[in-house]
Amino acid sequence: MRPCPAGIYAVRVFKFLLLVIILAAAIYFTVRVIQRRGILPHRGADPRPFGPDDDPDFLRDLDRKRRRRHKPEDPDPSSS
Repeated sequence: MRPCPAGIYAVRVFKFLLLVIILAAAIYFTVRVIQRRGILPHRGADPRPFGPDDDPDFLRDLDRKRRRRHKPEDPDPSSS
């Protein structure tokens, strides 16, 4: 077994790196096309609330509690 000259080794490394770059680009563009067509879900398309302040039911309940607390009460019901 003969050792490879430096020039042949450099060409082989360059070809390998070029193959890896082309393969990575092909996979990236394939995934992007699939995402645009809607086959794969987007990460940002999650409709569920992330915290209590994003939950409409929680906010509605808070608003009801606040209105009950701040509801003006009639001090003398017989005066009406």
